[in-house]
Order: sequence, then C-alpha cells, then structure tokens
Amino acid sequence: MFKLSNLSNFMLTSSDNAAVPAWVVNSFPIIKIVLAVLICICAIFMIVVVLAQKTEAGGGTNAITGQADTFYNRNKGQSLQGKVKKWTIIDAVILMVLCVAFLIFNSIYRGY
Repeated sequence: MFKLSNLSNFMLTSSDNAAVPAWVVNSFPIIKIVLAVLICICAIFMIVVVLAQKTEAGGGTNAITGQADTFYNRNKGQSLQGKVKKWTIIDAVILMVLCVAFLIFNSIYRGY
C-alpha cells in the first residue's frame, strides 16, 4: 500500500541537484504557474458556459439574458444546446485533469 510519507522520497528540492538535472528543478515553478493559469481560464469558461445554458425547469429562460424560450428558439437551438452541453463536459474533464496535474506537480516540487 502506498503511503503519503513515501512521497517524500520523490520530492525535488534544490539540495537534490546531484540526482536531478538543474533544468528540471528550474522548470517546475514555471510549469506550476502555467497550470494555474490554465486552471483559471478553464474555470472562467466553465462559469460562462454553465450560465449560458438554458434551464430545464424555469420557463425556458437562461441565467444570463433571461430571454424566454420561443418556438423559433427551441427549433433553432437544438444543435447549439447539444454543443454547449458537450463543451461543458469537455471543459469539466480538462479542468479535472489540470487540477490533478497541478496537485502532482505541487506534491513533487515544494519550491524550498
């Protein structure tokens, strides 16, 4: 069984330079910053996409515009609603993967 205390053997710090090349140790903070920025972008996109979706129960209005659902909008928007739901799921998966990657990078390199 894997314990979290065993993770300390894999930590990269500046004192471990003999085992790990310097460019690897120096690139970890940059990778963490890039991951954090990507997480923020995905989170903002998720908020906008969820607010733009039409509510299932609520008279057919969406959260941003408050426009009512008409016959024209219902027939025209079927493909658009399907795409919005698909992009919501894709963004949620990307956001989850980025968060797990950030957790792994943060646990490997503590930045002492």
